[in-house]
Amino acid sequence: MAETSINDALAVEKPEKPQFSFSQLVWLRFKRHRMAVAGMALLVLLILYSTIGALFTTESYANFTDTDIRLSAPSSEHPFGTDTVGRDILARTIYGGQISLMIGLIAMAVEVTVGVLIGAIAGYYGGIVDSLLMRFTEAMFNIPQIPLLLILGKLLADKLPTMMILGREFSGSVVVIIGVIGLTSWMGLARIVRANFMSLKEREFISAAHCIGTRNRAIIFGHILPNTMAPIIVSATLGVANAIISEAYVSFLGVGVMPPTATWGNMLNGAYQYIETAPWLWIFPGTLIVLTVLSINFIGDGLRDALDPHALVKAE
Repeated sequence: MAETSINDALAVEKPEKPQFSFSQLVWLRFKRHRMAVAGMALLVLLILYSTIGALFTTESYANFTDTDIRLSAPSSEHPFGTDTVGRDILARTIYGGQISLMIGLIAMAVEVTVGVLIGAIAGYYGGIVDSLLMRFTEAMFNIPQIPLLLILGKLLADKLPTMMILGREFSGSVVVIIGVIGLTSWMGLARIVRANFMSLKEREFISAAHCIGTRNRAIIFGHILPNTMAPIIVSATLGVANAIISEAYVSFLGVGVMPPTATWGNMLNGAYQYIETAPWLWIFPGTLIVLTVLSINFIGDGLRDALDPHALVKAE
């Protein structure tokens, strides 16, 4: 009796191991990545700057020209100064941020949609379907994105219809940028999704789904795809940063979003002529681009570590 009582007491005193859900484990590991948390906070501030800042100014004011105050240095009236035609740089960075972030998000959505579909179909069905899709993917790797953006931007920007997004009208150049970036960036994600599908389709729970007559579409989107979300999420975050950089690059070269519509990229167009005499022309939009890309990359690194299945097993 005494031995049983001691054992019962020890069993009661033994602390129970806390149980966490998958999302809680991911969040706990993400919080340990200090740079990722800092990146998330910085990205939230940048989004608030581009959205809430629009409540204190108007797009017409951002596009208003006044040659009498052209190239004015930062002041109380124009905190970021004015550009070469007298437009307020602060207002233009607010509305330019909306366009740059919008292009990054939509181009990322196109990239993820195409990459997931091709990777899932190739990995699940295999055989000749897999061979054809992977040869197509390898061929797409050979298409240079920036030269294609420059060429199509010149040829098609004025010929494509305008596009309405969130109640705002955008020229054909925006359509070209989003389409080219999204349709030339999905190949790496497709390979990752394909590899995950080839591995997961051999698991027991997929065999069980086949045995009970579950359709292929339901297996792909209901069983395998949810278990492949970790690399997709990481790729999506990094895709936003890459799209913003690509847009800034071609806009800097004068082929991206055309003025008077502002983006952080086209605000740099022509600023190189005033690097020393009017540095505020490039410092503010350039800094916003750098901070946005860095914050998104830090978030991507944090998500990659937090969603690592081996790390999650150890955390449990």
